[in-house]
Amino acid sequence: MRHKASFGPSSGSRPRRTPRVVLVGLLLASAGCATWNPAPPMAAERAAAANIYRGNLRVSVKGEDLRGRSDAIVAFHRPSQMRIEIPGHAGARLVAVVRGERLTAVLPAHRAVLEAPATAADFDALLGVALVPAELMDMLVGVAPPRLRSYRAGWGERLPERIEAVLPDGTRFKASVDDPEIGISLPAAAFEFPPHPGYRPVDAAEARRLLVGR
Repeated sequence: MRHKASFGPSSGSRPRRTPRVVLVGLLLASAGCATWNPAPPMAAERAAAANIYRGNLRVSVKGEDLRGRSDAIVAFHRPSQMRIEIPGHAGARLVAVVRGERLTAVLPAHRAVLEAPATAADFDALLGVALVPAELMDMLVGVAPPRLRSYRAGWGERLPERIEAVLPDGTRFKASVDDPEIGISLPAAAFEFPPHPGYRPVDAAEARRLLVGR
């Protein structure tokens, strides 16, 4: 589509053509944006062995009865601790912490709390991602869990910065990751269950309904 500029050639003058070299450059730049870079030497091995990770994600999921996008801050400490925080305009919309086999997720704006097993079914009901925490950890560091239908990662200098996968139930998962880090120090409090005095208990389906505003 052509957009009419508010400034340009006077009436009756011939429009100036964009130089071919500029068009070629734009095409090359567009192609570069779509490139899936392989892991640099030894980066995949270091990432797969990492115990601690943190990244800012922009996630989209598309399934049979689900379509959504969200930002998320994800951190984990292998083998069994994970924190997922979904930010909002006035603080976190969701803070979910996994410790061992337990998941506790709070929705501060609704003073609601979900306490459930950290299973793929509960992650699916809450977030639309039918994976156990260990599988999500692997995906973020460039390792394809065996249950996935497909997986690919575009790498930065040390970690994947683009991820696309088809989950076991057919849901399409895409994520871009800003500033992913491994080998860092995270406070123990990051993986403590979020406080929820006086919060009303909800199940995963209601927690998701509150999260998406339906």
